[in-house]
Amino acid sequence: MRGERPDVVANVRLTGGGRLDPFVDDVVDVHLANGVIADIAPAGALARRGAVVDGEGGWIIPGLWDHHVHTVQWALVAQREDLGRMASAASAAAAMAQAPVLADGRRIGTGFRDALWSDEPTLDLLDAATGDVPTYLINADVHSVWLNSAAFHREGFALDPSGMLREEPAFEISRRLNAADPATSDALVGEALAAAAARGVVGVVDLDMAWNAEAWARRLAAGFDTTRIRFGIYPPQLERAIAEGLETGDALDAAGLVRVGPLKVITDGSLGTRTAACSHAYPGDPHNHGILTVPPDELVALLTRATGGGLSCAVHAIGDVANSHALDAFAATGATGTIEHAQLVAHADIPRFARLGIGASVQPEHAIDDRDLTDAIWAQQTAVPYPLRALADAGANLLFGSDAPVSPLDPWAAMAAAVHRTRDGRPAWRPEQGLDAGTALAASTELGSLARATLMPGDVADLAVVDRDPLTADEPALRATRVAATLLAGRLTHVA
Repeated sequence: MRGERPDVVANVRLTGGGRLDPFVDDVVDVHLANGVIADIAPAGALARRGAVVDGEGGWIIPGLWDHHVHTVQWALVAQREDLGRMASAASAAAAMAQAPVLADGRRIGTGFRDALWSDEPTLDLLDAATGDVPTYLINADVHSVWLNSAAFHREGFALDPSGMLREEPAFEISRRLNAADPATSDALVGEALAAAAARGVVGVVDLDMAWNAEAWARRLAAGFDTTRIRFGIYPPQLERAIAEGLETGDALDAAGLVRVGPLKVITDGSLGTRTAACSHAYPGDPHNHGILTVPPDELVALLTRATGGGLSCAVHAIGDVANSHALDAFAATGATGTIEHAQLVAHADIPRFARLGIGASVQPEHAIDDRDLTDAIWAQQTAVPYPLRALADAGANLLFGSDAPVSPLDPWAAMAAAVHRTRDGRPAWRPEQGLDAGTALAASTELGSLARATLMPGDVADLAVVDRDPLTADEPALRATRVAATLLAGRLTHVA
């Protein structure tokens, strides 16, 4: 809140988050002052001197976080052709032939999933459909990009008969496509984060592959104040960050809205591109175990350097081999931070997350998106796919995210996927790995599943008021949760 008078979020119920809450069955008034919760009292018991929002008997929860977002790439999806429903390479190519040409002369599509297509994406197929307009199709997992010849020529890459670039070359294409005019991209980022606030989001971890300190300083100067931001740093910028004295937790602004986050290191590929580093080969390709894009000794060196420079670390590891090496590197260096994704984890590695104090930054919707793919191309793996319950039972701290634009930035979808392990009426997939709702809610907050998810006087007033109890809603209802208001340090960032 602004000013000296206490405000009040009126007529709400507190959710217990799976932990003791003496007010859980009562309608209460939550009083705010100076950006924190000043008091929680029975409705009407204390004089109201101002009302932020009347919850009308709804439920109030801690503000929600998304711990893995590629913010600019996610925001630019609004300008790109959605290929998520394309069932074949031919249909995706045909869709791109009709896609609008952007102001920079390119056609860009996003979200295709080729691993289960019956036909092969090729350069000739895409050329025949799209002609001389440079055309780019970004895989849903962002680890591969399908280009036509005009795009190869524009970017200065040698032609490949498949039309596909994978891993670092694909990331380079995405970096170029994301380097939009700042006036355009910043406006789209603002709109996207306002939409996130409408879903109860108060904070995101921004892992764009760019020098994010400059971009966020620019947005702050232009008045951005919608969301708390923790931005990542990538290995090419590590020495610059250390030279500039940037340490994890440092604020770019007096209010502490935007802060330095972790060093982000991508150590293997992805499931959809069939490059995640796994102990068993991919079907039909006995020599393909995926790839380690950062060798173990190099990973240890990076984590050592980052830790000495005051940075925590976020290590991308999808396959079980990559997860083992990531845990080894954390153990060898004493680095703090998270493993991002942890989609396939060896049984013996699951308890190591808790022993080492390493957070499992996971994206529950990926399990639902990838269920058929996992059953098809990881069928021979002996490690555990998407082991949410196993990690929680072992004491790991779970931190939920979307990896937007890989999945939409929607914490309610993440919670529904984690608890119910399904979508669209299908039977639950590997239901034994489902979480209880309290753990899922806590994992969707700033500090993760091991933190207190109840609200207490003295807490920062990062809050969301919702129309249903997230601890009892079924899967469709949880996804459809309506957010009446979102508050950041007591200040409204969304009101319905």
